[in-house]
This record gives sequence, structure tokens and C-alpha cells, in this order.
Amino acid sequence: MNETIDNNDTQLAVMAEGLFLANLLLLPGVCFAWLTYLYFKHRTTASALARSHLEQTFVASIIGGILLVIANLAILWLGGYQSANTWMVLILYFTTVHSTLVLLGIVGLAKAMAGAEFRYPIIGRFSFN
Repeated sequence: MNETIDNNDTQLAVMAEGLFLANLLLLPGVCFAWLTYLYFKHRTTASALARSHLEQTFVASIIGGILLVIANLAILWLGGYQSANTWMVLILYFTTVHSTLVLLGIVGLAKAMAGAEFRYPIIGRFSFN
């Protein structure tokens, strides 16, 4: 790594990962809006470290939202929210997709706190650049 890591860059990376986790676990929507603001504000000016974490969390949040919509569509397709299939889809979604995103967020947070870049597996290949 040729670039010196500034404390502000590490803080921005940690904040991005923290907002990603908070979006999944505490305040969905509010934290995504804050993460979106940070992404668009710092996507061109931040260091490679902060930019990497901002981009990863922003893209992962969008993909997570898309997967949540797909889960809701599957519930509706399988009989609606009154059907027994609702629980099957919800349990599958939370034990696979949601928990995987939380685990990736925890690893990303640990990497950000260590000042290291991190690329999420599979979804980390997607980018808006």
C-alpha cells in the first residue's frame, strides 16, 4: 500500500461499515440514507481505503434491498402473507441472505478498524464506477 492512511480515512471506512450493519440490524432506511449521503459526498475525494469500504457497503446495501424485495415477491407468489409458505421464505431469507450480509459487515468492520481494504465475496465484484 503506497498511500498513507489518514485517521479520517479510517474513521470514514469504519463509519461506512457501521452504517451498513446498523442498516441491517437497527435502523433500516435511515442508516441507508446516511450511507448514501456519505458515498456520494466522498466517492471521489476519499482515499482508496475509505472509497473501498464506502463502495462495498453501498453496493451491498442495494443488493440486500433487492434480495429483500425478491423474498417479498416470493412470499406473495407462494400464497401471500397468510400462507404457511411465508415462514419458510422468511426463515430461509434470514438464515442465508441476512445472516451472510451481517457476517460480511462484521468482517468488513474489523478490516476497516485495522485500516485494511476488504472486498466482499461475490457481490464485491459489482461497482458503480
